[in-house]
Amino acid sequence: MRPVDTNADQSPLVVELSAAEFRDRLQEALSVYVAAMGYPQGTEYHRAATWSEHLRRSGWRAVAAFVPAGDSSSEEAPARLVAIAYGYRGAPGQWWHQQVRSGLRHTGWSRDRIDILLGNYFELTELHVHPDVQGQQIGETLLLRLLEHRPEEGVLLSTPEVADEDNRAWRLYRRLGFKDVLRHFRFGGDNRPFAVLGRGLPL
Repeated sequence: MRPVDTNADQSPLVVELSAAEFRDRLQEALSVYVAAMGYPQGTEYHRAATWSEHLRRSGWRAVAAFVPAGDSSSEEAPARLVAIAYGYRGAPGQWWHQQVRSGLRHTGWSRDRIDILLGNYFELTELHVHPDVQGQQIGETLLLRLLEHRPEEGVLLSTPEVADEDNRAWRLYRRLGFKDVLRHFRFGGDNRPFAVLGRGLPL
């Protein structure tokens, strides 16, 4: 993976991606995902089909951050993708929706309360910033852009549990007002504990 040039005069540009642009940049986006999550090389091949399938879901939207390739000072569109975020409208039948519904039920939530929470929400599915450009508020910029003018009543996400909530993702979500929905929840097929967080929209 090529290192990202982070010169001060190359501030990332955040843009919304069309479905076609997302497909064209899929491998770049997955490389950012692998680097940000610290996964072994090759993990991206297992996620490509899932990310491609998500494109067909109602309300899908993606935003990305780019920096110019190399040392070019051209004003043409930046070429290197360094951060990605996307999501869509949550709905019954989706795997994440069903997992969260089951978790809420097992922690004592009433059906009516669950139906209200899961009745009209945007699922923040992925938000990743390449390690070389973290700490520049790119994640916050992407998240704010992604959630602009959404018609849903709220937004939900899941993030791995970490000790004392001490990482950039947790600090971002808390700073933007995300509250606990489920804690120390284990999704099917993953032994790691996750938190499900949510807040109302608009931000």
